[in-house]
Amino acid sequence: MSNILCIALFPPPPPQVSRDGEIFLVPLQVAKVSKLIVDTLGMDDDDEIQDMTINIPNVKSSVLRKVIQYCTHYVTVEEMTPIETPLKSARLGELVQEWYAEFCNVAVEEQSMLFGLVTAANYMDIKPLLDLTCLAVSVLIKGKSAVEIRSIFHLTNELSPEERRQVEAENEWCDKPV
Repeated sequence: MSNILCIALFPPPPPQVSRDGEIFLVPLQVAKVSKLIVDTLGMDDDDEIQDMTINIPNVKSSVLRKVIQYCTHYVTVEEMTPIETPLKSARLGELVQEWYAEFCNVAVEEQSMLFGLVTAANYMDIKPLLDLTCLAVSVLIKGKSAVEIRSIFHLTNELSPEERRQVEAENEWCDKPV
């Protein structure tokens, strides 16, 4: 089954459905943070739409719930300030507003949620959420060793010792000071 996103209109809303079949009622202005939704509705800012159900098959309910939480805050409380590059800090709280930093602050056992948000933001074309979650992932892996990064992403070391030596020899220039 897929998730359904019900965009709440005034009058009555159409549903949005998640990958797991859960139905979400979402105000139109909040749903319009997603370019996928805007494109699916085929609308401009001035257009009116009829009741509509939008399937979001690539996003789990738990992740879609967080996406809606983000979009609701973004529309009703405050937009996230653009992330300036180069980054001036390795701390998320020093790069974005406190609410957005806390939004991405997940425990080690919940990192799959952060990765799910990256995927959902990309799929639903929500650029500020994609920027935020990619920033959070970059902060998460900054300063980590290759072994630690493989652990975070649940990757195995598939190179044999001989292949590893060959790759290191081919790329030893990366370790030399400039």
